[in-house]
Amino acid sequence: AATQEASLVLMKSALAGIPISRAMLTEFRTLSPGDTLDRAVELILQGSQQDFPVLAEDQVIGILTRADLLKALAQQPRITRVETIMRREFHTVDAGDMLETVFARQQEGACHTLPVLRQARLVGLVTSENLGEFLMIQAALNARAASAPMSPPVSVAPPVVPPTLTGARQVA
Repeated sequence: AATQEASLVLMKSALAGIPISRAMLTEFRTLSPGDTLDRAVELILQGSQQDFPVLAEDQVIGILTRADLLKALAQQPRITRVETIMRREFHTVDAGDMLETVFARQQEGACHTLPVLRQARLVGLVTSENLGEFLMIQAALNARAASAPMSPPVSVAPPVVPPTLTGARQVA
């Protein structure tokens, strides 16, 4: 438990002061309330996205998670509408929020995909996976910066090379 708590503290400090806009997914698919389970299956199979914001008139009204979709597929017809199984209670984050705040909010909820909003409009998604990838990239960049050799000192003046006379022979 102490090790897990320590890693959470390290993760929060690594995320401090970084806006979510630097780590959010900006290429994603959405569903509408009238889409069917079949449509959601198509979207999952077409890409790597697992959870989908459900939009009505450009407003996020729900989230369809992969777990909820699989459960519904086992119990309901494939023509069932997304609005009947989507989560209506979910957290959102603002595009100006810092990653540490987003991480804390993500830990509070049952859904690990959070819609990122700017003036109530969906502009991105943040998932546990992309936060993890962002942290790995930051760690690699920090390791590179820490291991990079210091720049050699800059010489004040270039070495003086005596001019050669035209027609003079140089002896090796």
